[in-house]
Amino acid sequence: MAVKRQLSMVLDLNKCIGCHTCTSACKLQWTNRNGREYMYWNNVETRPGTGYPKNFHEMGGGFDEDGALRLGKEPSAEDYGVPWEYNYEEALMTGTDPWLRPNVKPTWGANWDEDEGEGDYPNSYYFYLPRLCNHCANPACLAACSRNAIYKRQEDGIVLIDQERCRGYRYCVSACPYKKVYFNEEISKSEKCIFCYPRIEKGLPTACAKQCVGRIRWIGYRDDEDGPIHTLVDKYKVALPLYPEMGTQPNVFYVPPLSPPKIDEAGGATAESRVPLDYLESLFGDGVSAALETITAERAKKAEGGESELMDTLIGYRHAEMFKLS
Repeated sequence: MAVKRQLSMVLDLNKCIGCHTCTSACKLQWTNRNGREYMYWNNVETRPGTGYPKNFHEMGGGFDEDGALRLGKEPSAEDYGVPWEYNYEEALMTGTDPWLRPNVKPTWGANWDEDEGEGDYPNSYYFYLPRLCNHCANPACLAACSRNAIYKRQEDGIVLIDQERCRGYRYCVSACPYKKVYFNEEISKSEKCIFCYPRIEKGLPTACAKQCVGRIRWIGYRDDEDGPIHTLVDKYKVALPLYPEMGTQPNVFYVPPLSPPKIDEAGGATAESRVPLDYLESLFGDGVSAALETITAERAKKAEGGESELMDTLIGYRHAEMFKLS
């Protein structure tokens, strides 16, 4: 859809430490009450892993190669993980089950498989993948909504849901291939990440980006050739969309993680990357190899004392300069 400008985000997976501060910031501000308890507009997954909701990437949605909409599957409550609370006094003082839900022991939830990954020691591996609504240029949720309740703001391309028009049909939930639209049972309406637009309108970054202790997030406009988004996405092409084959043209991009080499039986480093390239390509497409080569070359240049615009951008010396909102 044509908009005047498109606000975008880049996340550097080489810097994410999996602290979940971004998730906490989002949940405390937007989703800790009023039917949103099970929602994580922002979450951090361990990859390889099942993600949130469970195996969302196998539920379909998005568009096929001809541009036709695919509705996909709506996640169940078990796919998300039913929220629970802890009885800390019972758990700490008596050693009994700490769950406050009577006769129910949780079996799944967000981050249930955190830090598991794949591979055998000493070649086991994993990395963290933060996710939020991609505020796509071609949103499947918008295409699926028969009420015209979902729209992109002309001034910044943020995708929002008009709560007055929404009737809770949930086609948007099924159509989103990233499963980042949620149904609120208390109000019978769909809800999703709003890219903290009340903050954006005041010149402030999103809560997830502002609170990120690893400084992994940049925010800016795609058409700003002096901004960090253009530098990372369009100039050096080291930031890539997640599951680009879904056809939604995401506006959240990821710098894929570099990997240490595999270790052989003698304890020496091999020429094989510990994180398989084909796995990274299954996430971010066929631009991964070129992106990693560019990052490696620029990192070596910087280490030798040379100048590197790319590395200066990725380091993020000053947090405020990572957000260019005008």
